[in-house]
Amino acid sequence: MEFKDIRLFLFDMDGTLYLGEQLFDFTKDMLAAIRASGREYRFLTNNSSRDVGAYVEKMARLGVASVPEDFITSAHATIHYLRQHHPGARLYLCGTQALKHQFEDAGFSVPQDVENTDVIALGLDTELTFRKLEDICKLLAAHPDMPYIATHPDLVCPTEFGSVPDCGSVIEMLEHATGKRPVVIGKPQPLIAELAMQSLGVTAAQTAVVGDRLYTDIACGINAGTTSVLVLTGETTPEMLEKSDTKPDLVLQSGAEILEALRKEAEQYGG
Repeated sequence: MEFKDIRLFLFDMDGTLYLGEQLFDFTKDMLAAIRASGREYRFLTNNSSRDVGAYVEKMARLGVASVPEDFITSAHATIHYLRQHHPGARLYLCGTQALKHQFEDAGFSVPQDVENTDVIALGLDTELTFRKLEDICKLLAAHPDMPYIATHPDLVCPTEFGSVPDCGSVIEMLEHATGKRPVVIGKPQPLIAELAMQSLGVTAAQTAVVGDRLYTDIACGINAGTTSVLVLTGETTPEMLEKSDTKPDLVLQSGAEILEALRKEAEQYGG
């Protein structure tokens, strides 16, 4: 296993670098080895419930120094999409206050008023209420063609004790009620990876997407034309991989194998 052509690693976070509040023991050394080799990495996350500042704080709490520019979230990709397709839109948001502030900081209004809505937006909403669900059903019933988007399709969010419902579970629930599905912006769509590559001036051939989920992380890498690397430290099991039509370029037990490959490369070339 070699990564000699890879200049940029795009890492999923939960299930790939850590699990809940537990950093994997290889993570710090792997990230340090990537930059020591002259390569770069970015953190890609579909979790839209937090802003980047919260991720910087979490990584610091886990012992990894980072800066806001290290993170590209599904919220960033959704804002990019909205600016291209719905500039100045008024949003009805099923999401957290942190996500609301990100949209407002990007120039969008979030009145939470069914009479003054141009676009419905869903994210991981840890502040979910039945009122929000009911309002979205009302909007889709009254305006069947209203733009309806979701930051990501993840069905569950991993924790130390198991899983909790994520944005994809709300998408499914609302589809049962309305018959409508949103346009999904984050992984598995390629935009989030493309934004990272553009920011660093690298090509898809020079990029690897590393993650633990087939239907988001690996599919994103495939859709973006990058090398796709599945790690078995999160959601996907060998049995799930065998049954899936989505196949990664590489399957690793963990990111520790990336660290080992980089160390061997450094020894070989005297780095």
